Amino acid sequence: MDFPTLTFYLFATMAVAAGIGVISVRNPVQAALLLVLTFFSVACTWILAGAEFLGIALILVYVGAVMVLFLFVVMMLDIDVAPLREGFVRYLPIGLIVAIAMLVEICMLIGVKVLVQTPLAPDAAAAADLSNTAWLAKALFTEFLLPFEVAAVILTIAVVAAVMLTLRRRGGVKHQNPADQARVRASDRLRMVKMDATKPATTTEEGTP
Repeated sequence: MDFPTLTFYLFATMAVAAGIGVISVRNPVQAALLLVLTFFSVACTWILAGAEFLGIALILVYVGAVMVLFLFVVMMLDIDVAPLREGFVRYLPIGLIVAIAMLVEICMLIGVKVLVQTPLAPDAAAAADLSNTAWLAKALFTEFLLPFEVAAVILTIAVVAAVMLTLRRRGGVKHQNPADQARVRASDRLRMVKMDATKPATTTEEGTP
């Protein structure tokens, strides 16, 4: 087994192990750190396979933006976060483990790029005389357009389901119902009342009969 193949298996094993840790740990902060390691390991496998754009996009978009959104959602949920904020030092070991694992993966990836000039898989972009980004865009919106749209629909359903599952009604708080607002009629908001006209009583000045 050559060095690039061994590195690929190590990256894949790290991604699977970190992914299992995400769904097995009970602490949301630890799960977020393990999810960062999962994303980074998968990005390393893509870079190793010659898809540099996908690997960099995964690190920039998911690790840099989506993980921040995940942590924001965790802080917005009805979770007793006071114990999570206490004792920052107790999160230091798993943070160091994740950082060291990412550093080792970076060193291994650099070693593969230095020692091996050809990627692990045949470079389709170079065969088509296109850049990696241009080849990916052409393949994504021509050959793989249907899976791309299906994945977009699945992600949209997942976002809506997450919002509905975490939506909680609290007592004593006023809420708006968009469905009731859309069904409102003019008769529900305005009521015409017919009243008989009355002559106001006249007052006399003091001292006059």
